[in-house]
Amino acid sequence: MQKQRTGIAAPSPERGAEGGGLPGAVAQKDAPPPADDPGFASARPAADPGRDRPAGTARRTVALAVAGFAAAVLVLAAVSLCVGAGEVGASGVLDYLLDRGGARSDPRLALVVGDLRLPRTLTALLVGGALGVAGCLLQAVTRNPLAETGLLGVNAGASFGVVAGIALLGLDTGYAYLICAFAGAVVASGLVLLIAGRRGGGSPMRLVLAGSALGATFGGLTSVIVVNSAETYDRFRFWVLGSLAGVEGFGELGRLTPVLVAGFLVALLVARPLSALALGDDLARSLGHRPPVIRTVVAVGVTLLTAAAVALAGPISFLGLLAGFLARAIAGTRLAARLLLAGLIGAAVLVLADVAARVVSRPFEAPVSVIVALVGAPVLIGIVRSRQLAAMGMTEPATEERAAGKAARGALHALRQRLPRRGPKPGRVRPADTFVLRRGPLSFLVARRATLAALLLAALLLLAVVLSAYAGQSEMGVARTFQAIFGEGDRFDVLLVQKFRLGRIVAGLAAGAALGLAGCLTQTLARNRLATPELLGVNDGATAAVLLSVTLSATGTFGAWWAGPLGALAAAVVVTVVSGGLGQRGYRVLVVGLAMSALASAATQVVLSRRSLNSASSLYVWTSGSLNGRSYAVAVPVLIGLAVLVPLSLAVARHLGVLRFDDATASSLGAVPGRTRAVCLLLAVALAGLAVGICGPVGFVALASPVIASRLAGPLRVPLVGTMLTGALLVVAADTVGRIVFAGTEVPVGVVTTVLGGPFLLWVLLGRSAATRV
Repeated sequence: MQKQRTGIAAPSPERGAEGGGLPGAVAQKDAPPPADDPGFASARPAADPGRDRPAGTARRTVALAVAGFAAAVLVLAAVSLCVGAGEVGASGVLDYLLDRGGARSDPRLALVVGDLRLPRTLTALLVGGALGVAGCLLQAVTRNPLAETGLLGVNAGASFGVVAGIALLGLDTGYAYLICAFAGAVVASGLVLLIAGRRGGGSPMRLVLAGSALGATFGGLTSVIVVNSAETYDRFRFWVLGSLAGVEGFGELGRLTPVLVAGFLVALLVARPLSALALGDDLARSLGHRPPVIRTVVAVGVTLLTAAAVALAGPISFLGLLAGFLARAIAGTRLAARLLLAGLIGAAVLVLADVAARVVSRPFEAPVSVIVALVGAPVLIGIVRSRQLAAMGMTEPATEERAAGKAARGALHALRQRLPRRGPKPGRVRPADTFVLRRGPLSFLVARRATLAALLLAALLLLAVVLSAYAGQSEMGVARTFQAIFGEGDRFDVLLVQKFRLGRIVAGLAAGAALGLAGCLTQTLARNRLATPELLGVNDGATAAVLLSVTLSATGTFGAWWAGPLGALAAAVVVTVVSGGLGQRGYRVLVVGLAMSALASAATQVVLSRRSLNSASSLYVWTSGSLNGRSYAVAVPVLIGLAVLVPLSLAVARHLGVLRFDDATASSLGAVPGRTRAVCLLLAVALAGLAVGICGPVGFVALASPVIASRLAGPLRVPLVGTMLTGALLVVAADTVGRIVFAGTEVPVGVVTTVLGGPFLLWVLLGRSAATRV
């Protein structure tokens, strides 16, 4: 049992910001901190490991930890100098460093040790320390234990800046990379701090998901550049993995070291003001600090460190998360000690990962970011599953449950109002907004608004199909397009439209309908608008499985259509088991899904880096989500799957409607929540896996389709048919835009949906109805 504590209680950050509390007020005896306080720097004693220890013991613990990690860094640096290609052992390295017997004049030792291993080791130390300190700064300024440059999209912004500089400006020097990375990181950091400053936006889980949206948007913009330049992609596919293999000599490191030193100095100078900011804005002002200036300086420091690290080694995620988490576990709330420990831990982890990358797959070299992700993703899952979640405000239990309960009660009351009441003539009473459709002895009760919405979506879909068949490089009018669709007119027009364009359109229709339906099922069973296949890691799992089947197949083709559903099922099972079940843990399942996506994406990038340029380029376009070259034959498995899975989904639609309430209410209405949830999850996984097999991971269609369809059909029904029509409409329209937006080149449909879907996710996430269920 924890010892109950009394005494002086520091005001929570929210109270300090709003001016609702008095600094230094005496707390009530044994009163717990407020449950909805998102701050973890001062709100809960249980979340601060160093606070329950005497001051002397805590200082000794921190000192021992600093000494231990410093020794570990030295040992790992020595190991890094002795391991690698060139067959130069410890004795040769020592001879070169001490210049014994004129060893530095030996060309072989000078190349292996002086030009390769020594610069690489120093780069790993500086980059690891920079990312660790940057992650610790972000966690402190946002009061969020999940804040990290990779998870919040800062790395993606810096990567987009570098790729834009390479492709558009022809830059190829370290300083040029730095300037471009700095510009991209500035934009990303500013957006992150802007989101964190919004009301409700600074919640740990929501901030991570907002960072995921920013990262996806920057990633989509990067893909727009990369897919249209084979030369840029050839350089990008190795650099984007986050690797130290390209470090040769001290040229780039020497030019970027002053920037890293400047970032470290900013972190050191801002430590004390940032500690005051953790007590709340009002108390920080009373101590003589200016919170906006502090946040701006932190953003500058994070940007300097991240931009230099990305320019040297590419984007490496999870390192700041891992270093910041371990530093806080050791040093508690002492920010200066946490920054020092985070730098040492980041340096040690990156050097260890780099050594492992050289050893695990000899004679090849594994990307260092993959090694870090294999360690960092489980750490992220461990943080999300820890008992300190409620103490840190990460599950938002009060807000989520109140919003869910209020929405459930309101919807249940509206449902009761629409149900027929007993009266003298019950046969003449029917729910409002419905009409009866009779055909002989049969009659159907049809929802008027949902039907009108479905007809509107169908008309828009027909228009999108006609425009997609018309759009292209051939100068064919609308009249000739219509004739070619029905097999009339010029033979060349008929061949072009029916064999090439209509086959592609049918594939897009099937994939879009499958993604939309899968998103509707997952959002409903999880009672969360953000629970979609891409955010649950299902799409990336299916993508990795398909690429693995391509690698293992003798022909190297996409014949293994079944690999997508199998990979999606494996990812869904892992995410569901690790998170503790869907619909039970608020945003926990989404963050676990992000960790699963990171692991699957790392595996995908490794597969692409091992293939030839021509093969990797085509596969990269597919992994971005593309309908190029798709035909009727490719769409057949999904069409068959839809023919089987759609009737099953409609059969469980009644249970899906009541599943949006809590489990007790759903059970009282005759549903079996556990069984219904399992059936819906299997249906969604199968649909998403089949869709990925056609066009790759097309993002945000599964997120946007149910939201749009529910707005049109009304909140009281699960719009399965409307969601399928919306998904098909979005995919066909995005594919058409991708074909015509740039003359002579084609942007994959997944890139278009990602660029447009990132802002849509931010709107859903930060809007007033973000916490409500679909």
